[in-house]
Amino acid sequence: MAGMDEFVDRLNPDMCLVTAAARGERAGCLVGFASQCSLRPVRFVVWLSELNHTFRVARTAEVLAVHLLTREQHGLAELFGGHTGDEEDKFRDVRLREAYGGALVLEDAAAWFVGRILTRCGGGDHIGFVLDPVEWGARTSCDGPLLRLSDTVDIAPGHPVD
Repeated sequence: MAGMDEFVDRLNPDMCLVTAAARGERAGCLVGFASQCSLRPVRFVVWLSELNHTFRVARTAEVLAVHLLTREQHGLAELFGGHTGDEEDKFRDVRLREAYGGALVLEDAAAWFVGRILTRCGGGDHIGFVLDPVEWGARTSCDGPLLRLSDTVDIAPGHPVD
């Protein structure tokens, strides 16, 4: 496994903030495993930990919202990555609006899209949600570098790792 650790340690992906709403619950978390997974049609996959409150809400949701943050939005990343929705309402002081299918869009995100959940697939301790983008947007006044994994190493996960 040491060789694989050396490979993975070289990666520095953009971080996403994913929100879900279903059955009167809302949740959101910081996600390091996400990627476009198809060109035509465009598809995107986000991987959510099965231990995470957001996963429990997302598994009954029809849509998810995926947001990009800039490095200057570390506080928002800390809120959604370092706290758990099991214990607090992360959305209490966050500007948001409802979008397609009841998705929750964070108005301060640099860019975002809402995707219909097409399928879910296992991948170890995370479940992949394959999304069909149906609505998107970006803030023109938000053009700094995107938040990356290396910018978030100081955030301890809000949910238990094991």
